[in-house]
Amino acid sequence: MNPSTRTLSVGTLTRVEGEGALHVTLKDGALESVQLNIYEPPRFFEAFLRGRAHTEPPDLTARVCGICPVAYQISSCNAIEDACGVEVDEELVALRRLLYCGEWINSHVLHIYLLHAPDFLGYSDIIGMARDHADAVERGLSLKKAGNQLMEFVGGRAIHPINVRLGGFYSVPTRSDFRPIAEQLRRALDNALATVEWVSGFDFPDLELDHEFLALTASGRYPIENGAIARSAGPSFPVADFTDHVAESQVPHSTALHSTLDGGCYLAGPIARFSLNSSALSPIAAQAAARAGLSAECRNPFRSIVVRAVEVVYAIEEALRIIDEYQRPARPFVDVPARAGVGHGVSEAPRGLLYHRYRIGEDGLVSAATLIPPTSQNQAAIEADLARLISDNLSLDDAALTALCEQLIRSYDPCISCSAHFLRLTVRRG
Repeated sequence: MNPSTRTLSVGTLTRVEGEGALHVTLKDGALESVQLNIYEPPRFFEAFLRGRAHTEPPDLTARVCGICPVAYQISSCNAIEDACGVEVDEELVALRRLLYCGEWINSHVLHIYLLHAPDFLGYSDIIGMARDHADAVERGLSLKKAGNQLMEFVGGRAIHPINVRLGGFYSVPTRSDFRPIAEQLRRALDNALATVEWVSGFDFPDLELDHEFLALTASGRYPIENGAIARSAGPSFPVADFTDHVAESQVPHSTALHSTLDGGCYLAGPIARFSLNSSALSPIAAQAAARAGLSAECRNPFRSIVVRAVEVVYAIEEALRIIDEYQRPARPFVDVPARAGVGHGVSEAPRGLLYHRYRIGEDGLVSAATLIPPTSQNQAAIEADLARLISDNLSLDDAALTALCEQLIRSYDPCISCSAHFLRLTVRRG
């Protein structure tokens, strides 16, 4: 090895959903390369969908992720309904949004308490953290339970809900059915506000990113289940134009595709969503954000844990609003007869914008499918931010630099698939 070369190799990342590694090479005291290596085998869902009936993708794509199945179901429904020229009743759209609120609560709380908070408090895992912060962990588990039960109530179960279908739901609740879940959500709101206060007191490393942001926007409300596509450095564009602006490419070191926005690096996810839509937060969530020190825009990825906590407050507040205004739909679903065409659908998964496109043939079968999840959209941005962070902190010793890199990766909550491994770092110095 050249004595002027320093190589850092992280074999398996910890506290992220999936299997990934980090490889860094520095030469003559300067960064030469950063690779976020996603080595988990590709899963071929787009190929699995070809030849399936147009009614099947919502259930099949839910299996892409056990953490965000609703995101896949709703983006899929939106795309197929678009292809078939069907508009879903307003009351059913509100019920979808309610279900999605449960997923936001569940996923964000999982990340905040079990995956990311240990970094800020100096623990390697939630078990160690629980010994010294039992009250906080109990609060997090209670919040997560509230999200799970909301998903079960609307979707039939928390993991891979079974009540979602094209055009709406198989069954819809009565107004009186909501009473127990509404009471639980009102109790959860206090815990969510306490969570914002708790995480806002963490010590955040300095890092201000300059990527373009991409997220949905929806008139008069914070985007969740649908909307147009907004960007921080250009005009909004319709969902149907998504692949005119976003291009995917394969890189040798990753089975996850990299994406660019009109040729440049960009970021989706909570801080993009917040920065483009903070003015649409509900009153209590807006107050919590202000008390936590967030301005209208957030560009420090380490502070994404605060944004997620604010979005938990929003999701609970929004769920209570929907429940309060709920009128049982006249019908549980709208018929979605197949027709030949191409449909586009988006929604805001907890980790960011999730895009689906389907081509349906005259026979009612899916002839082509494209799924672009937020994690693959963020891969290039994560690598760019790692490069900057490493270059700014070359004086750190191996252990400190390793911890900082891992903490940054976890800030984006990359969802590769479930993982339960520990981080190992190999350093070779000349």
